[in-house]
Amino acid sequence: MIYTEQQIKDFKQQHFAYLKIEEQHHILTIQLNRPKQKNALNEILLQELAYVLSYAHYTNDIRVINLTAAGDIFCAGADLKTLMGHRDTTSGSSIPTANQKIILGDLWEDLHKPCIAKVCTPVYAGGFLLLGGCTHVLATASSSFTLSEVKRGIWPFQVMASLLKIMPERKVLDWCIQGKTWSAAEAEAAGLVTDLVAEDTIDERLQTLSLNIASNAPSAIRLGLKAYRDMQAIPEEKQQAFLQQRLMELLNTKDAQEGIMAFRQKRKPNWTGE
Repeated sequence: MIYTEQQIKDFKQQHFAYLKIEEQHHILTIQLNRPKQKNALNEILLQELAYVLSYAHYTNDIRVINLTAAGDIFCAGADLKTLMGHRDTTSGSSIPTANQKIILGDLWEDLHKPCIAKVCTPVYAGGFLLLGGCTHVLATASSSFTLSEVKRGIWPFQVMASLLKIMPERKVLDWCIQGKTWSAAEAEAAGLVTDLVAEDTIDERLQTLSLNIASNAPSAIRLGLKAYRDMQAIPEEKQQAFLQQRLMELLNTKDAQEGIMAFRQKRKPNWTGE
């Protein structure tokens, strides 16, 4: 993670300029809160995202992360002022400066926890990197997904890499080449959106899904997601042996032992995330 476990010790004393944070029922909700700038990603917002995701990674009590956005745009992508070298010196954010470069597409790689995006408004350009890092994307018909860089003489390199992990290759390349806007239904058909939900039920759907995930063994999910990431770099002929080792490690966790005992005793398990 970008920040160490020691650096996030005083998380609850920090002031976030462009995020709203809420934590309850093992669910951490992160709201992008830079609506006047269409939630464009500048260096402070990226730093705050890196910090809160590091906190989620190190905190056993957090089992699910929800990602939402204030305003009429979910995310407009990278802040052009930041790309041109402008520094945000007036935000008031208290988050410590990261000691390494923050690459948005990499922030979710080592999170190893389920992340659900709630999308009810348009997403543009680099905003796709937020969705690419999530395990679930709930969207309404009022959302749309625009990848128009090619119309401005640019190619969405990082977005392409992120989308290739979750969508068919030709779909991704066609989207990058044509620079189209997709509806929520088209994004669901392509695999970017996992659930197309009615506007008046999306909050209920988000809560139900989050609580359902949070009720399952957090150690199993964490180690399962980590194994999924790690096996991408392992030759196919060695993956089964690798996964068998991971299973043996998982069986030694307190959560696995508790789950087996609870099943035998016909009671609800008491997960600790250990």
